[in-house]
Amino acid sequence: MDGMDRAMLRRLQDDGRMTATALAEGVGLTLAPCHRRLRELENSGVIRGYRVDVDPAKVGLGFEALVFVTLKDRLSLKPFEEEVAEIGPIIDAQRLFGDPDFLLRVMAEDLPAYQRFYDDVLVGLPGVEKLTSTIVMKSIKSGGRLPI
Repeated sequence: MDGMDRAMLRRLQDDGRMTATALAEGVGLTLAPCHRRLRELENSGVIRGYRVDVDPAKVGLGFEALVFVTLKDRLSLKPFEEEVAEIGPIIDAQRLFGDPDFLLRVMAEDLPAYQRFYDDVLVGLPGVEKLTSTIVMKSIKSGGRLPI
């Protein structure tokens, strides 16, 4: 990856719907080399996909919680990770060093909906010993761009 690839990625992070023509013009390439580089970035997995940035509140998901999870033992790691990966309201999940073991970002309609999700889903995940929830008051920055 060179400076031109990085310039293309910076522009695409700001506008993933940008046409190849606009991208080529923006980075100072002709269309054919821009297409070739774009395909290489996609095929190599540098570009993992293209997504739409949806406002959660406008689709009825105005409640956000951060959930810290501590597991009982290391035998539960893989089953826990596999199950979490399949649960829609958990929109981000990170394994952490130290205690707690995981940080989950959960979206729900409101507090009662989150409470039901907590009681019906989160407490039943494999190996859960402890859950600690923090309610997000306000989102200051989301959908951050990689500093490339």
